[in-house]
Amino acid sequence: MSTLLRVSPIPYQGSKRKLAAAIVGCFPEEFPRLYEPFVGSAAVTLATAGLRPEVSLSLNDTNAALVALWQEIIERPDEIAAQYSLLWHEQLDRPRDFYDEMRDEFNATGRPDLFLYLLARCVKAAVRYNARGEFNQSPDNRRLGSKPQRMTRNIAGASRLLRGRTSVTALDFTEAVADATPHDLIYMDPPYQGVSSNRDRRYADVLAYDVFVAALVEFNRRDLSYIISYDGRMGDKTYGKPLPETLLLKHYEIDAGRSTQSTLAGGDARTIESIYLSPALVDRLGGAPDALRGSQPQAHRPGADQGLPSR
Repeated sequence: MSTLLRVSPIPYQGSKRKLAAAIVGCFPEEFPRLYEPFVGSAAVTLATAGLRPEVSLSLNDTNAALVALWQEIIERPDEIAAQYSLLWHEQLDRPRDFYDEMRDEFNATGRPDLFLYLLARCVKAAVRYNARGEFNQSPDNRRLGSKPQRMTRNIAGASRLLRGRTSVTALDFTEAVADATPHDLIYMDPPYQGVSSNRDRRYADVLAYDVFVAALVEFNRRDLSYIISYDGRMGDKTYGKPLPETLLLKHYEIDAGRSTQSTLAGGDARTIESIYLSPALVDRLGGAPDALRGSQPQAHRPGADQGLPSR
């Protein structure tokens, strides 16, 4: 598993690489297709691709630039690796000015190679967008991004796992899973409530809580099997309110390890991630999956159904 988790070429803050083993451990024995409608670094899909060669894969995101980058990685790995290598070497004499120029060019053109370079160089691999939807994160001046040899290796590894079995789309998440059946599986890692406000644009699009909940009601009506990574907490700070009890989801908390953000600030707080399993999936599994048997289902927190903030 650890080998498979190293192949993602996209360094994305909030990536589920650390949790992929636990998430994959919640999968049913058989399912023909895995949908990941909020793709990000595709850590879960990549882990699945290596472990389940018979499963078809569907990647989606409303961020068109991210989708275009995944299409290049899957279908034209040599070209995107060469483009990244060229950009990486061109930056060496004046890394800060070069980054700013490439950021401006990306905002004007949306080129996938520029997006990959910016993701590799930006602070904490954390994307930021302004009110106009332009990428505006600053570079990490302590580092130059993944070296071309490593990036080339990771791109090639991802392409080998995904090519010929993966569809890639840029749709609303409900459209992306419109053809999913009760036999399939959906993994969702949507924008977290605490980090996706209009004031703090860490995602190209903001997903409203009520919209997401309404979609889950429909998914339950369709008897779909799904797993959600959604809210969570770090130390004594909670991000967002839990999903409503009326959805009948099984809610587990997983220790994701020491928080990178806390470590950078000189702290030692741990990140606790929430995992929700749909009623249909729990039925297919016959109860709690083995990967979560050490975790207790979480009690319903007050405010989840009343629309109150969780603290």
